[in-house]
Amino acid sequence: MNENNSFRISEEKRRVLLIEDDIICQEMMKASIGDTYDVIVATSGEEATGIIRAQHDTLSMILLDLNLPGIKGIDVLKSIKSDPEFSHLPVIVMTSDNEAEVECLTLGAIDFIPKPYPASKVILARILRTVELSEDRETLRLTERDQLTGLYNKDFFFRYAAQLDLYHKDAPTDAIVFDVNHFHTINDRYGKAAGNEILKRIADNAIAYVSEAGGIVCRSGADTFMLYCRHIDDYEALLARLSANLDVEGSGENHVRLRMGVYLDADKSIDIERRFDRAKMAADTARDHLTAPVGFFDHSMREAEILEEQLIDDFSTAIREKQFVIYYQPKFNVKNDKPYLTSAEALVRWKHPKLGMVSPGTFIPLFEKNGLIQKLDYYVWSETACHIKDWKERLGVSLPVSVNVSRIDLYDPDLTEKFLQIAKTGGLDPQDLLLEITESAYTEKTDQIITTVKNLRDLGFRIEMDDFGSGYSSLSMLSTMPIDALKLDIQFIRSAFKGQKDTRLLEAMIGLAKSFEVPTIAEGVETDEQYSYLKAMGCDIIQGYYFSRPLPVDEFEKYIVLKLKSEDDLCLPLKN
Repeated sequence: MNENNSFRISEEKRRVLLIEDDIICQEMMKASIGDTYDVIVATSGEEATGIIRAQHDTLSMILLDLNLPGIKGIDVLKSIKSDPEFSHLPVIVMTSDNEAEVECLTLGAIDFIPKPYPASKVILARILRTVELSEDRETLRLTERDQLTGLYNKDFFFRYAAQLDLYHKDAPTDAIVFDVNHFHTINDRYGKAAGNEILKRIADNAIAYVSEAGGIVCRSGADTFMLYCRHIDDYEALLARLSANLDVEGSGENHVRLRMGVYLDADKSIDIERRFDRAKMAADTARDHLTAPVGFFDHSMREAEILEEQLIDDFSTAIREKQFVIYYQPKFNVKNDKPYLTSAEALVRWKHPKLGMVSPGTFIPLFEKNGLIQKLDYYVWSETACHIKDWKERLGVSLPVSVNVSRIDLYDPDLTEKFLQIAKTGGLDPQDLLLEITESAYTEKTDQIITTVKNLRDLGFRIEMDDFGSGYSSLSMLSTMPIDALKLDIQFIRSAFKGQKDTRLLEAMIGLAKSFEVPTIAEGVETDEQYSYLKAMGCDIIQGYYFSRPLPVDEFEKYIVLKLKSEDDLCLPLKN
């Protein structure tokens, strides 16, 4: 036969190990099944054990004579079934001792072939049935179990959880999700083998728990596990039990911390997958909480999720129908005796036809998370450019406006071209658009981002570092960052003037900016006291309710006219 044609799994004979010392019985069995199966012969228990250890991966079945020299057949059966590496191999016992059947079945034998042997077709039928059942069972085992931990996989877990519900309809039951905080860092620091060992220990801890308390457990993701069990009260104790003995070998301390989400007394009227979705929501609230690593689902989480889904679904329509509206908050230069309007910041609001005004604190983090923020930012940039152009043409006013550039925008290879096109379409000078980039963005792939920002700056766009001092950049980075202004984090303003006023940190930051010859912008300024102190410290530009709240475009146009056309009112704040 051509070797290439024989390399087919369908043409491979199943291998059967025949453990028989009697030569006549060997030949009779080979004559009965040799045309269908590849028969390997062992004449003693010792020889059989060696073959099983070496070739168990390719064996489909074992035919075992109980009356062997040396190690008895019953002991060979015990040895096979006690070793997890090959306990799955089906064993048919060959014997004339009917009384041995019960003991062999108890030890794990699948079937019997009596001696003297029956007709060949009876032997073949028994072996075929046993091999097929065994292969089906092994396929099911491999399919339903996670190969690393031995736990159920998610699909079978859900199926068996539903069966538990059928038998325990009225029993209060908890859906629990738990995982490892920052598991990827464990793999990075100690290697994948160490990470796998931790996952197996977690699985062992979980199996020990359900073996004692009842329930089922699965590994549903890389480092994520699901547990379905009767309702309990002490989840801190459960988490401690699941976290036992997870220290990385050789590290000298336990770097492994689990977090857990619990859907208490899960509603069995909803499908099992949704119950664990809710447990996952609860787990997400416990991320990075060392003192509160257990989160609990409440219905406000579900309501928030429904709202998020609606906002995502409505996003494209909102862009098309221009439901997103731009508000402008003025920024005043306060270096001279009289402050004067120097620029503004564009702030987006969502005027939803059903939900009313949706807070940017709701939709911006959502769109940052799912990537829609890029489309929204481009919309804001374009709308702002149109307004700047309109003010120039209709009001004769040229007022630069700051627009936010999200971290994800900075990875867009076409970003500079997009800004150039926006400026060209609007007939704008690049300096009409001030690009606000949050301080934290500079710490991700710093070289790439700094290169992008430098390219924008070289084209004439001015760069404002937003949220400066929020804790990400270092002083050494500041000397290399391409920026034209530092915008102080609003929390510094609030913290400096509440309770026992302490403005030393503000003074230091403003002084630092001056040493780099970079102007500072303070946002969130609301009172005369804040204004006076910041001006005295040398802050260059102030933004906040002290001068004006953010205004829709029609009101802001009136504000522009008031501030830029009336010299008498140039320094007066707008009263709200």
